[in-house]
Amino acid sequence: MKKIGLLLLAAATALLVTAGGAAASSGGTFVFCAPYGGDLFSLDMHRTSRTQDYIVGLNINRSLYKWDADQSKPVLDLATDAKVSADGKTYTFSLRKNVKFHNGRTLTADDVIWSYNRIAQPETTSSAASYIANIDGAEAVIAGKAKTITGLKKIDDHTVKMTLKHPVAIGYSLCKVETAIVPREALEGKEAAFATNPVGCGPFKFVKWVRGSEVILEKFDGYFEPGKPYIDKLVYKIMPEGAARDIAFRAGELDANIVGASQYPIYQRDPEIKDNMIEVAEMYTRIIGFNPEFKPFADKRVRQAINHAINAELIIKKLLKNKAVPATGYLPTSSPAYEKAMKGYDYNLARAKELMKEAGYEDGFTFECIATANKSWGVGIVEALIPFMKRINITVKPQQLEGAALGERCRTGKFDAFIWSIESGPDPLETLNRFRSTTPRSAGNYTAYANADYDKALDQAAAASSETERIEWVKKANRILFEDAPFWFFNYNKAIIAYHPWVHGIKPVAIEMMLQDFTNLKLDDSSPRK
Repeated sequence: MKKIGLLLLAAATALLVTAGGAAASSGGTFVFCAPYGGDLFSLDMHRTSRTQDYIVGLNINRSLYKWDADQSKPVLDLATDAKVSADGKTYTFSLRKNVKFHNGRTLTADDVIWSYNRIAQPETTSSAASYIANIDGAEAVIAGKAKTITGLKKIDDHTVKMTLKHPVAIGYSLCKVETAIVPREALEGKEAAFATNPVGCGPFKFVKWVRGSEVILEKFDGYFEPGKPYIDKLVYKIMPEGAARDIAFRAGELDANIVGASQYPIYQRDPEIKDNMIEVAEMYTRIIGFNPEFKPFADKRVRQAINHAINAELIIKKLLKNKAVPATGYLPTSSPAYEKAMKGYDYNLARAKELMKEAGYEDGFTFECIATANKSWGVGIVEALIPFMKRINITVKPQQLEGAALGERCRTGKFDAFIWSIESGPDPLETLNRFRSTTPRSAGNYTAYANADYDKALDQAAAASSETERIEWVKKANRILFEDAPFWFFNYNKAIIAYHPWVHGIKPVAIEMMLQDFTNLKLDDSSPRK
């Protein structure tokens, strides 16, 4: 028996040893990057809509659910159980009893109810309001017609009953860090201070934010998962410039780095990096949206012709260095409703010309496409379309705008066409609801798409008695949307993180690669910060 025990111990030890021979263990400092658009805005997750803030906030906070990157679906986090009624409209959550906030207080049902009510208040102006809008009574609070959400009831200190208006898989909405459960006493009367000195119940607690430079977090010893997190300190370097990140990563100053299109082919050829990259098709779809109020775009045949006229794969290869996946519909390859059998619009110039002739636009027309400076889905991509469009007698004129200005133009319908990268997950039904005929431009239906059959398919999905049936109806809606072509379907982002050999635990997070949960991350002894 002693011999067997020693063999088992040796095997377990071997699992923790890297190719270089160093063992992954607890301790050390992990240095990551916050790469999106400069400094953070706020660490109050209820009052920010910026991914840059979510990257940091995710490891400070926790929600009822979390996103499981390995399974690519939401799983319970602050709750240990969720009993769902037969009609799918009532969830009874059993909360963990050992969750403590970073101020030392135990989390209770009151915190869940207070947090969701805060999100719903109009004065909070929370981007998460849409995620809780399906809770009964939430819309009245969001509209300023009520003060509390009637669909939330405290059963006891560790049990919450949630009643929904429509049966949905609520975990897709409540796994977002924007729905974080926070302590009331740390916020009331202290909101400005909370935004720069947050209190959560996640694996790491806030230490310091050096404006424009870095955010430092440290291990929270009272975290509800015993022994976790494994690392002692987490540092986010605010580094919007890809070249600067590349230099820091190669110098070992960053433990991991988000990879841009220009770096991707170089990293693929680098023997010291190529085997330490993780890729995922993120749930973002790059499109050109067509305004049906611009007469030519009111004709489906014109929209289809444009899809056939552009060689998207060539653009992805030449400009994006293959750091994208060609779109075969709106829902990306990582979506639970993605259909492998669906084929994208093929590059077929003859078919494009035929459709233009059928629509009465054989002689073409001119349109303006608004875009940002983004290299992957901005004005440069629109410029690449010019020769393709000329072949069907269309002239496209790119107009560059700042992101905020582009968003405003899209929400008000003041465009012929726009190019953007739009969220396409994680919940496929919630994603496609954006394009219902009843969804206004201001809520994301920028092309004012309307199709009764599409709406009916989504209604059937919402009323489905099983997840399998729900997904089948969502797939049908996705096919209708694709055939109607309110967009040029360009690509799904391929997100890549490169990491050093001493790092263990980077995950393929399809909802946004940079939203890395570092609870289980380990560093081996070859790390320069151990």
